[in-house]
Amino acid sequence: MLYRIAREFFFMQDPEVVHEMTIKGLKLTGSTPLSCLYSQKLPSKPVTVMGLTFDNPVGLAAGLDKNGECIDAFAAMGFGFIEVGTVTPRPQDGNEKPRIFRITEAEAIINRMGFNNAGVDALVENVKAANYKGILGINIGKNKDTPIEKGNDDYLICMDKVYQHASYITINISSPNTPGLRTLQYGEALDSLLSSLKERQSELTKTHEKYVPLAVKIAPDLTDDELAQVAESLVKYKMDGVIATNTTLDRTLVHDMPHASEAGGLSGRPVQHASTEIVRKLAVLLDGQLPIIGVGGIDSAVSAKEKFNAGADLVQVYSGFIYKGPKLVKNIVRNM
Repeated sequence: MLYRIAREFFFMQDPEVVHEMTIKGLKLTGSTPLSCLYSQKLPSKPVTVMGLTFDNPVGLAAGLDKNGECIDAFAAMGFGFIEVGTVTPRPQDGNEKPRIFRITEAEAIINRMGFNNAGVDALVENVKAANYKGILGINIGKNKDTPIEKGNDDYLICMDKVYQHASYITINISSPNTPGLRTLQYGEALDSLLSSLKERQSELTKTHEKYVPLAVKIAPDLTDDELAQVAESLVKYKMDGVIATNTTLDRTLVHDMPHASEAGGLSGRPVQHASTEIVRKLAVLLDGQLPIIGVGGIDSAVSAKEKFNAGADLVQVYSGFIYKGPKLVKNIVRNM
């Protein structure tokens, strides 16, 4: 009830202003008694994926806490794991504002943020300052002004810096808001990136005496042939997991709604079916050779179960969480 009332007020404000206010509020209260305003106790439903034991299989997707400022606050809400980022080697402002648009009729969001973040060094300091001891994913990307042909370097720079602080690392090659980024999902570019990452992972494992799994986040807009090629590369280079999916460019389900023509990635309920189908197809292609984290349009216990039934081992929420609040996490976990 409290969240619904607060949402009515927040949804009358500019989305990015509200986001910034929320991050500041959670950052200030996450490690204080005021966290009681949003904290909740959930039953433990542990699951082991990628060699890691998650307290429950419901995680926070990357993008909400780009700089890792509110880790303790999100932990208090009962998430089984938290993914922060996307972070880039150097700080960047992202795309011009406005760049977030709500489509409330569809419980959806369009964003074209463009990896706005304070840089990997700032994120690492925030992670080190957090009290959270659970599973933490760190999502990494490339700077906008780094040429695609040198993109591998940016991922390796980030990987070097976050490795010892992460439970797992996500390779974001599927955001539609960095020019050319999605080309890294295909052919020789993907093989080159995955090969470089696995080689560096081996080196860092020896250096830090710790194995940190690598997951790749893919788009929901892949054709069947493209998805088959991606799956083949993931297996070939022994990646540890795949996150399906990022936001979509498809506007079919919202084309007649306000803001639908805005550029950017669409998330929330309209991407639910497409994301689930990618999970289902991946499950067949991968045949259990690596786990799948399902994300996209999860706004209830039922939609989460659809992802699990399609083959997901874990799920993540973002837009559904914006619309439903912390209670969504509780509902999913309790009804698993």
